[in-house]
Amino acid sequence: MGMMRLRSIMVLLLQVMILLGQEIGKVSSTLYKVGDLDSWGIPIDAKVYSKWPKTHSFKIGDSLLFLYPPSEDSLIQVTPSSFKNCNTKDPILYMNDGNSLFNLTQNGTFYFTSGQPGHCQKYQKLLVSVGTYSAEADALSPSSSADADAPSYQNAFGSIPLNQKSSSSSLLISAFSSVVASLACAVVVGATM
Repeated sequence: MGMMRLRSIMVLLLQVMILLGQEIGKVSSTLYKVGDLDSWGIPIDAKVYSKWPKTHSFKIGDSLLFLYPPSEDSLIQVTPSSFKNCNTKDPILYMNDGNSLFNLTQNGTFYFTSGQPGHCQKYQKLLVSVGTYSAEADALSPSSSADADAPSYQNAFGSIPLNQKSSSSSLLISAFSSVVASLACAVVVGATM
């Protein structure tokens, strides 16, 4: 009788583990290195930051990594109007650590530019839509080339893997498997006593 109960519990635990494993496997996020460039800076090609978001499908849980020399640049999140007019006063968010990570926590459109004077006018700005592509990206894209003498930051930080998958889902699966294995052992030990 005890052995039959043990098998039923084991089968149930296995089914629960499979179902949860399938759901946890669906949860993933991507870390994007902004522009797929060596660093966040004044682009050589004026359209780099307007083209780049069109090649990705951003979703809630993804993150944007902005790398730049902190003594030479910064990152600000701005309103649509400030983005269009390159107004860097009163930003929504200001980051200046050279390794700025922005987590996409909701659907919508996010507007970024450099906090350094004159950089936005040289097309160092980025519009990212989460959930669906926004027609605003086309409307706010630069139409002319950046100045040929505009500086561009070299690779001061080294490369990072692009489209790096978050390991949180594998950690959850591993933790869940450990819990299920512990429960199964407890049931086996309890059934033999």
